[in-house]
Amino acid sequence: MNINPKVLTFIKKNNNMITTSQMEKLGFTRSLLSVYEKEGLLERERHGIYLLPDAVPDDMYTLMLCSAKIIFSHDTALFLNQLSDRTPFEHSVTIPSNTKLSQQLQEECICYYIKPELYKLGEINLKTTFGNVVRTYNAERTICDLLRSRSRLDEETVIGAVKRYAESTDKNLNLLSEYASQLGVSKIVKRYMEVLL
Repeated sequence: MNINPKVLTFIKKNNNMITTSQMEKLGFTRSLLSVYEKEGLLERERHGIYLLPDAVPDDMYTLMLCSAKIIFSHDTALFLNQLSDRTPFEHSVTIPSNTKLSQQLQEECICYYIKPELYKLGEINLKTTFGNVVRTYNAERTICDLLRSRSRLDEETVIGAVKRYAESTDKNLNLLSEYASQLGVSKIVKRYMEVLL
């Protein structure tokens, strides 16, 4: 048995991956994915997400596909914004405080909760190392989040990130100040910036 050529072409163009909803949009039943899995033609990466057997999974992207509420934050956002070279062992995500992730996702990520009105503040799309686009926060929001959560984080990570941000030519100090005010960290942001700038 082989994968239907139309499906295989889609998978190859989609970074060697397909979801059950994408399969249905192509006009095939989702049960066909289970058949392909049993035949060893596809591997199930997560619930509703399948990869070609030799494909390297993009954890960030597949994680994001599991919940429309996930926005990568803190050390994961640092990595995506190129303010850290360290790939996080466990991804950090922020979700609105009025929602809840599945138990499986909660065990897999470090979850931060925020008031719904502040949840989208600084949201942008960036590419993972595999070239997939994911939701994350911009550098300014990330710096504010790190300083808000500094007691939960490694001090070296926080200081290194703030230092790298301060040295960046892309920094937007007005935006940083605006976010710091909305997130209630103006004093601490000011203190760190005065030392580093």
